[in-house]
Amino acid sequence: MSRELPIGLTPPDWLVRNLRAQPAPVNRPAVIRAAVAMALPLAIGLAAGRPSYGALASMGALNGVISDTAAAYRVRIPTIAVPQLFGAVGVTLGVLVHGHGWVAVAAVTGVALVSGMISTIGAVASAAGLVLLLTCVVGAGLPMPGEWWLAPLLMSGGGLLVLVLALLAWPLRSGVPERTAVADTYRTVAGLLTAVGGGTQAYDDARHAVTRSLNQSYDTVLAHRATHHGRSPELARLVAQLNAITPVVEAAPAAHLTGAPLPPEVPQAVRHLASAVETGYPGPIGLKLPTPTTETARAVDHALRHAAEVVTTPDVDPRGIDDRLGRPAALNTRAARALRGVTLSAASWRYGLRLALCIGLAQTLVSIVPVPRSYWVALTITFVLKPDFGSVFSRALLRALGTVAGLVVAAAVLAEVPRGWWDVPVLLLLAPLVPALTPRGYGYQTAAITPVILLVSDVLNRQGTALLLPRLVDSLMGCAIALVAGYLLWPESWHTRVGDRLADAVDGTAHYVESAFGPNAVDPPARARMRRRLYRDLSAIRTEFQRALTEPPPTGRKAAAWWPLVVAVERIVDATTAARVRVRHGATPPSTAEVTQVVRQLRELAEGVRRTETPYPVRTDLTGPPTSVLEPLRQEVAAARSIASPH
Repeated sequence: MSRELPIGLTPPDWLVRNLRAQPAPVNRPAVIRAAVAMALPLAIGLAAGRPSYGALASMGALNGVISDTAAAYRVRIPTIAVPQLFGAVGVTLGVLVHGHGWVAVAAVTGVALVSGMISTIGAVASAAGLVLLLTCVVGAGLPMPGEWWLAPLLMSGGGLLVLVLALLAWPLRSGVPERTAVADTYRTVAGLLTAVGGGTQAYDDARHAVTRSLNQSYDTVLAHRATHHGRSPELARLVAQLNAITPVVEAAPAAHLTGAPLPPEVPQAVRHLASAVETGYPGPIGLKLPTPTTETARAVDHALRHAAEVVTTPDVDPRGIDDRLGRPAALNTRAARALRGVTLSAASWRYGLRLALCIGLAQTLVSIVPVPRSYWVALTITFVLKPDFGSVFSRALLRALGTVAGLVVAAAVLAEVPRGWWDVPVLLLLAPLVPALTPRGYGYQTAAITPVILLVSDVLNRQGTALLLPRLVDSLMGCAIALVAGYLLWPESWHTRVGDRLADAVDGTAHYVESAFGPNAVDPPARARMRRRLYRDLSAIRTEFQRALTEPPPTGRKAAAWWPLVVAVERIVDATTAARVRVRHGATPPSTAEVTQVVRQLRELAEGVRRTETPYPVRTDLTGPPTSVLEPLRQEVAAARSIASPH
């Protein structure tokens, strides 16, 4: 019979959140790719009598496995290949400065600055910056076999092997991941319609799932479409199908406000459309929808019939499609924009300087104090000091715990498994754990990577179990440097950023209300783009909120105070969308005075949020006709402004 822990032994909430495994399905193809890509180079190296060459290629394959996160085939090319290109540059620079004392310290510190700055551009650039610094640190700290050009060639080759394996099924499954992503979005919308009129929590969870799915689908399709720049009919059709489901999403809040559930035929119709999207079926779909009797029912019915018409249209003119998030610009335009943003952004400079400071301190320390395998200190800092990957504090904690767990496995492998060909089946078993455990959390990823990298390192230097204690000491030193020089010394690290981002979202909501009902109302596509951006921003705020909750007090406590207001702002956006849908389907438009009053209250709320560390109660006086379409919106704004800070 289980017993509760005494109060004094109960772990704090922030620690429990850090240690909790995230639910995630196992990506079986990624698991198989990891096993083959990491074990095959080592086997070839052993067969050729050059095990160190095979180990370097396996090390590069590990970088490829870490970067292998995309589903769509065309998206995999940049997500895997670009980091490998940067990795080749990094290891080349590291090899050239290896053994040059303070020149090596300065070079690695400079690379850290560049790595940190480009990491702020986006997901692919973040992975590229990570691999750039990792390989530079390894090249500068570990003697490489052969000529200076051999290490970058082998490591890049190992990473590109992952890409080749990932693209093997492309000729047979071209377009399938994109269609699957769009079909999954339709299914999440069906779940949202099922939740209409039910409990608030169930509806909110369904709406968040729709936001995540729409973000993923637009990212997948538009990233693929960027290389075609609007010329592919298949991709244009997918964008049109995503655009077509948007009015259904917009109609859901209006239907939910009525408090009555939708007939089961409505979500079932969306599931039929999802199946047609996934299979590419262009034939007619007989929708069995009940006759609408209210303005909200008419809105849902009209949106569903429009979606069915788009899904069953076999040919779509790419030139006539409006991307609800904006069509991607040409590659050179986006590159120039990213470069300009990095060089002029204060945030990119701050992060670059933080990373450079920590790496510089680590390199200086290991240059003065003899530390075996000293490059592991900088490697630890590189992994930990990634704010875009999560809380620096929690990553340092999880890195230490994951390293200890991984060393237990590594100790058994290095002590009991004979070196040589036995390394291949062991790597074949250990490598799949990296993609299998990475989605569970950073600590689990560290526990999976540690025995793999130690096994590969042992092939290079043959130190066996003597590697274990230095690895633990170096990891703990790296965590300590990252916590002190990269976290505690920077006030922005331990002050939650939820408030500032939430204030921006409230300002954006005020602009959305103006654009929907004001005298200069914009057209429906522009409103759709605005609403999508708002929900993206709110989704990012939720992510930031979850990150802040893993921080120790007082940061986590301050972040928790924002949660009611985050929910309130989401409900304001929903109420605005619902009001716009009702007007479009016959309701009386609100007066200019009503709109002006709501917009002013929202902007005052945004200004108040910017000026405080935690929410505080504000009196509000919102009045208007009780039958107005803006009445639910006024109630949500009043609720948001009356939220009190917890004591």
